[in-house]
Amino acid sequence: MHGLKKFAILCHRWTGSAFCVLFCWWFISGMFMMYVDYPEVQDSDRLAHAQPLDASRIQLTADQAWASLKTKGEPDEVRLRMFDGRPAYWFRLGKARAGVYADNGQAQTKFPPDLNLRTAAAWSGQPAALATSELMTSEDQWTVGGLYYNYEPITKYSWPDGQQVYIPAATGEVVQSTTRALRVLAYFGPIAHWLYFTPLRKNPQLWSRIVIWLSGLATAVALLGLFAGLSLYSPARRIPFTGTKRLHMILGLFFGFLACTWAFSGMLSMDPFPVKIAGEDPRVPEALSGEPFQFENFKDKSPRDALLQVVPFLLPRELEFISLPGKSFYLATQDSAHTRVIPMNGPPASEFDRAALLELVTKATQPTGLSDARFITGYDAHYLDRHNELPLPVLFVQLRDPQRSSFYIDPRTARIVGSYSSGRWPERWLYHGLHSINLPWLYNHRPAWDLTVLFLMLGGTLLSLTSLVIAWRFLLRRTR
Repeated sequence: MHGLKKFAILCHRWTGSAFCVLFCWWFISGMFMMYVDYPEVQDSDRLAHAQPLDASRIQLTADQAWASLKTKGEPDEVRLRMFDGRPAYWFRLGKARAGVYADNGQAQTKFPPDLNLRTAAAWSGQPAALATSELMTSEDQWTVGGLYYNYEPITKYSWPDGQQVYIPAATGEVVQSTTRALRVLAYFGPIAHWLYFTPLRKNPQLWSRIVIWLSGLATAVALLGLFAGLSLYSPARRIPFTGTKRLHMILGLFFGFLACTWAFSGMLSMDPFPVKIAGEDPRVPEALSGEPFQFENFKDKSPRDALLQVVPFLLPRELEFISLPGKSFYLATQDSAHTRVIPMNGPPASEFDRAALLELVTKATQPTGLSDARFITGYDAHYLDRHNELPLPVLFVQLRDPQRSSFYIDPRTARIVGSYSSGRWPERWLYHGLHSINLPWLYNHRPAWDLTVLFLMLGGTLLSLTSLVIAWRFLLRRTR
């Protein structure tokens, strides 16, 4: 035991000297990550930058617009949005996507530079004349991770105020957008924390291996330090050090376990132990994905008439065509919190009929059926959000299948907004639970979560700083 203690102290002295900077780096960047995300353009951002639909300019129905493309069959998806100041239908057939203006039937399948410049200027709110454009020939810091290669060629538009907007020539939609402040904060937060630097991130396999090995070694270093501290401490002698070493040992006894769990859970985010886990039962997602699209189902009410029904109390930025078994609807969306369901016959509603939605899910899961089904009005251990942006109330259903598939369904959109299965508990608790401290009580009583995590982060930072001082003195003595 004495030899093991000496070995642990010796190993921790050298490995701690090597990893103290990395630990300090991770703890400080983790505090920034509590409030700063890596820049990403999502559908909610596109809605926020879109113009409200102008019903008076819609002259064509969806089937008339589709006919102008001279494409056989019917599309998989239809949406109506404003584009370049005009209402336009957007059709998706497989991976292909095409737009047709609803005012005159003009197809928009190509996106020339002048059109993309107008789109970027409208997004940024800046004059097009002040923009500088750059046709990208490789990834940059904000398009690494596959974004560039999924959409190349991409043009980057920049403005003097620091805004940058990325638009691919193939789709004409904004795929990335940053501001000067967001870029600076991202370097202090997610980029530093994930080691997300462009030269390294360009090689996904190398980046993944480096993060996994560094996290694994950091876990071992923290465990060695924790073992060394516990072996040196005794109630009789108390702490056998003074000064910085004494402070380091005290902090290690309090925050050493935290350093272990955070390093280990960070490693789990990279999936270092690939294990095949059965996913959720596909029957519920398939049932909610709707029936194959048919224009015939939407002949009883035109998009223009549907919009006029909701315009007095909603300013829709998108109109989506939805077909559930036996019925078709328009879904008018202003933002994630303001939607209306418009049936072919009848007035708009704030959500889909709850009984009909539950019946649809119940039929889809036969013959095994459901073990639980209820509407919940608060977040639980698996469905939670510290920003309170996930919708409530939602329909919670759990299936009688081997993996106990569970789904959270938003009655306002009939979409799945959360899911989990029994095999995913390591991801939920060993990764998210240990790394983000995303416990329902803390999330529901903010700033309790902020204060708790900041306290832990500051403790880990002080532990790393004291190890940095000790390592510097130790290496200085060894060098002399």
